[in-house]
Amino acid sequence: MTHPLPLHGLRVAILVEDGFEQVEMTGPRDALRDAGAVTEIVSPKKDTVRGYNHEDPADEFKVDATIAEADPMNYDALLLPGGVRNPDALRIDNKSVLFVHAMETAKKPIAAICHGPWMLVETGYVRGRTLTSWPSLRTDIVNAGGNWVDEPVVKDELLVTSRNPGDIPRFNKAMVELFTPTAQAVAG
Repeated sequence: MTHPLPLHGLRVAILVEDGFEQVEMTGPRDALRDAGAVTEIVSPKKDTVRGYNHEDPADEFKVDATIAEADPMNYDALLLPGGVRNPDALRIDNKSVLFVHAMETAKKPIAAICHGPWMLVETGYVRGRTLTSWPSLRTDIVNAGGNWVDEPVVKDELLVTSRNPGDIPRFNKAMVELFTPTAQAVAG
């Protein structure tokens, strides 16, 4: 029997460090929850992480699992919010890089917005893929073998990317669509 919520039973890791763009976490997280997914904040931080509204500190959020204790195989999909500080800190944290790489290797769907694709540059996942991001990542993506385009939402196989907070409504729709077949497989 098909559940009325398309992502019912799906477990989504939201990988963040202090400095993530708050709306790029909360908007997609709420869309995932509204579609029936269970979301968990995974972070190198132990207790809480702080979001930002551009340059200004914003709210704190409870960390559900530290990166040291999180098993990527316990999640069905991955969300990578942006914000400059967030992926810049994550991409030099070896356990975070390995977590993302494990999700990629297991062919789990990934949604990344704004500066979030920096993690995918770090893992080599952008090579041969078409994606978008905040414009300042263009050179990094191209140098890592990716094809950067300036579009609100780009889907390439198991990856969906967006540029900025203004793209969140379209990003959320594309993310839920990308994650739905995985949720259906999980529901069996």
